[in-house]
Amino acid sequence: MNIVEGTVVRAKAGRDDKGLFAVTKIIDSRYVLISDGKTRKLSSPKKKNVKHLSVTNSVIDLNEITDKKLKMILRNSDFSE
Repeated sequence: MNIVEGTVVRAKAGRDDKGLFAVTKIIDSRYVLISDGKTRKLSSPKKKNVKHLSVTNSVIDLNEITDKKLKMILRNSDFSE
């Protein structure tokens, strides 16, 4: 599956290993910015290499979303890979 803005991903490496995140911006074919609404806010997303991410089948609409809403969506949903 291709990564688009709003794709829910799971980190496979780094400090955020096994954490769920939403892709907030695609920098290029190699790097994206990710946020989870808790440790990585929408205002300061983390730059991550796509090879360190596992893509799920879910996409979140990021229009008018807040950190609180994003955190609740990622915490309360079951995302399959």
